[in-house]
Amino acid sequence: MSARSAGKVQEAQEAQEARDATRRCAQRPTGAHDATDHRRADPATTGFADRADGSCGAGDPRGACGPAHPEHARRSAAGGGPDAPRAFAVSMRRRGSSCADGGACFARIDWSAPWLAPLADRGERWTHAAQRGEAAWLRMLNDEARAERLATGRGLPLRFIAQAALPAGIAYETHIAETGAVPTRHNLHDFFNALVWFAYPRIKAALNARQAAAIDAAGVGAVRGGVRDALTLLDENGALFATSDPALAAALRGFDWPTLMRASRDAWGARCDARIVGHALCEKLVDPYKGCTAHAWIVEVPAAYFDWPDARRRAWLDERVAAALAATDPASRGFAPLPVLGVPGWWPANASPAFYDDPQVFRRGRRARAE
Repeated sequence: MSARSAGKVQEAQEAQEARDATRRCAQRPTGAHDATDHRRADPATTGFADRADGSCGAGDPRGACGPAHPEHARRSAAGGGPDAPRAFAVSMRRRGSSCADGGACFARIDWSAPWLAPLADRGERWTHAAQRGEAAWLRMLNDEARAERLATGRGLPLRFIAQAALPAGIAYETHIAETGAVPTRHNLHDFFNALVWFAYPRIKAALNARQAAAIDAAGVGAVRGGVRDALTLLDENGALFATSDPALAAALRGFDWPTLMRASRDAWGARCDARIVGHALCEKLVDPYKGCTAHAWIVEVPAAYFDWPDARRRAWLDERVAAALAATDPASRGFAPLPVLGVPGWWPANASPAFYDDPQVFRRGRRARAE
């Protein structure tokens, strides 16, 4: 067999492994959880080895498990399908149209959490508007979108509309690309989707442009394909791991948690940092739990990056990643699993080295296990 043929066979095997891992993911129990409970490993990660109990844990760089919720669990229990990331994205759009508690759900957001603190000024303002009702919140979103001249990847002014205004039979991504209007529900999931549009407008525009172009070319279809799978995973459950140190990037890719999280604690904020870009991941982190894990896109940054103010760092990442999304075809296996509460300084319990001695969350990679 030629090297090229062998490479294609390996790629096909990896894609099948990702789909199989997704179908085996178990539903995360509902409600708030103690973040030290390692029994509830997150099924929402790019790298999770399958376990006998059907759930997933950090350790398989080729997995593609989407964030768990009742609809996804139902599909998984029924045997899933060949395109689990697509099923996840569709089912997320089918969730309830509004907060069942009339807006009180927005008060549960802790804007002092390290993963949200850089966006707290806008977030707290939006929280107050959302608690007043859907109409007041949408007005605020659109006023700010106009003021900041947000636009889609096709150059249309961005605006936010009620979910009910989405025409029947039109794909969500297509509607945004063709009209500039983002169907938005009065709930936490879409609250964070809008927040990411403002925080990383170029990345969101690039994601939508790629998704819409794929739909234009091939239709919605029963199978999204590898590129759209990867776009969905970044959009829903992604994080950016920015680093100026190749050794730290290698540690993340290699599941070397002792190096990345313990020996290199002082490097966080000086030679690496992490930023949440997936809006479903933001929603899950309203109730943090230890196994909550992101699909991390590793971004090489200059050393000067860590001297810049936060807004400049965010804008730099936004431009760099958006350009990469436009120029290359992302793949699910290109992400690295990053257990969010393991980021030094992001959770009080991780100040203890014992926090990382948890193989249910901080697992070794498949290659390491095979050695």
